[in-house]
Amino acid sequence: MFGFVPQILKIYRTRSVADISIVMLLQFFSGVFLWLLYGLHIQNNIIIAANAISLVTLITAIGLYVKYRNNK
Repeated sequence: MFGFVPQILKIYRTRSVADISIVMLLQFFSGVFLWLLYGLHIQNNIIIAANAISLVTLITAIGLYVKYRNNK
């Protein structure tokens, strides 16, 4: 859930995404998004909350990747 926070902080501090794989971020995003949809489908608040938080951290990481991709 908060696994990408240290990575987000590192990207923000160094302004470099040289060691980040956008493919991995997008694959993880897809999986978390599908889990969020599943949680919404079965109306399970725990699954919804956990994956919504993960989605926010992933969107932040992907956004920083896009912002700093030329600073590799």
